[in-house]
Amino acid sequence: MGAAVCEAVEGAEDLELAGRADPELDLGIEDVLGDADVLIDFTTPETAIANVRSALDAGVHAVVGTTGFDLDELRVLAEEGDRANCFVAPNFAIGAVLMMQLSVEVAKHMPECEIIELHRQGKVDAPSGTAKRTAEKIRAAGGEVHEPIHSVRLPGLVAHQEVLFGGEGQTLSIRHDSIDRRSFMPGVLLAARRVGDLPDRFTVGLENLL
Repeated sequence: MGAAVCEAVEGAEDLELAGRADPELDLGIEDVLGDADVLIDFTTPETAIANVRSALDAGVHAVVGTTGFDLDELRVLAEEGDRANCFVAPNFAIGAVLMMQLSVEVAKHMPECEIIELHRQGKVDAPSGTAKRTAEKIRAAGGEVHEPIHSVRLPGLVAHQEVLFGGEGQTLSIRHDSIDRRSFMPGVLLAARRVGDLPDRFTVGLENLL
């Protein structure tokens, strides 16, 4: 994802890649923040919060695609600051956001559902951030998400999710498939362009930018 983001930023006429932070390149976050307006973080749950803290302390806005950590901890960190904004999205694919929004509408009429999410082998968190966010939004709309959320990890997968609703004598499924990491890039670039103009210090969900 980091390589894909760098390629996307370099290909955008209105954006400039200020630097790449990567332990394998022996470059830390502090080494690249000096010339940056926005930090885009696709790392691990263990390092994301520290990365965002460094960015916000430096007055650099943060766009976070990492999942698997406590969002409330990041919310407190962002809202305590007064120099930069933090935007988090469990999924930057516009189709995935639409899947969540459609699921909310269906849940009002067919509340019983199950969520099945499928990702590449090696993804460290399960269920995925997208699945957790989907469940949260469905429950807020009055739906009942059956537990557990089903997680599949296999070679050959990128990011996929199906929400399966059941009613009397019928089922309805809503599925989104990212078959290439490029599917996330329009959302990432949109967030990079918009994060500095957001009215709140902490915002979750790409739907807030669409």
